Amino acid sequence: MWKILLKLNKNLIYAIPTLMVLGFGFGTVVDSDIVKGTKGLIVPLTFLMVYPMMVTLNIKHLKQGLDVSLQGATQIINFCIIPFVAYFLGRWFFPDEPYMALGLLLASLLPTSGMTISWTGFAKGNMGAAVNMTVVGLILGSLATPFYVNWLLGATVEVNFVKVMQQILFIVFLPMLAGFLTRQSLLKKYSLPDFKEKIAPRFPALSTVGVLGIVFVAMALKAKTIVGNPGMLLVIFVPLLLLYSINFALSTFVGKKFFNRGDGIALVYGTVMRNLSIALAIAINGFGDAGADAALVIALAYIIQVQSAAWYVKFTDRIFAPEPEGA
Repeated sequence: MWKILLKLNKNLIYAIPTLMVLGFGFGTVVDSDIVKGTKGLIVPLTFLMVYPMMVTLNIKHLKQGLDVSLQGATQIINFCIIPFVAYFLGRWFFPDEPYMALGLLLASLLPTSGMTISWTGFAKGNMGAAVNMTVVGLILGSLATPFYVNWLLGATVEVNFVKVMQQILFIVFLPMLAGFLTRQSLLKKYSLPDFKEKIAPRFPALSTVGVLGIVFVAMALKAKTIVGNPGMLLVIFVPLLLLYSINFALSTFVGKKFFNRGDGIALVYGTVMRNLSIALAIAINGFGDAGADAALVIALAYIIQVQSAAWYVKFTDRIFAPEPEGA
């Protein structure tokens, strides 16, 4: 079982589209009441996604990646630029579909995930900085999201501020605390080398279950709508492609212009990778039935995000120059 999960974790490029297709098939053929019942899985699946990240997180890495200028540039891109790009793209492409625009905005408001650290490692970037960006971005994004949504879309989208905050508490801060306490407990039982070798590698696989489960549910909920209007997928893909293209271009420019190779790579993945699982959970549980429209936008963002991150790794040496020998 663990071997299967670990293999899925290493092949998200294929696993996520596969689960989207399976979710679409499930939502198409299964009774609507049963499909709607899958919404109840979102919170536990999101908990399962966030919790393992905190178990494997070494807090000491936060000090190693604490570069004020790098972290400052990252969060300026994350909260002062990209959310407004997403907002204007949403207004442009979805003038009469406010909850589609909401999905685009939510996808831009929750930066970084465990994949920020993973992709930074694959590209041989600054891992300490990536860990820092992941924790800081997740906390800031969780606190800021209700305010941004209410401010930018409050006139067109019904925002239950308290309900959204409750969702964030249960799907972000509670699993973060539980993961930290679990790590401390395991380190009392196992030595650090044993923990890293035998225990820690299993947790990212659990996180993958959460991600794939959320993608499956999101697609199942909108399957019948897609069948009735398949052209909407293309309409959604275009602004998502623009959003990620703008994000990659801006972050690459800033990373190359102002930082060294390792820090620049961390900045790219710390600003382009979005915590789409949490965004999905907020959309589905925080905005009622209308939130399913937002969830569809976020679910499709998974395809672009994972594929673009993988391709960026392939071209990292051309963009930032090869890593110096012996580094």
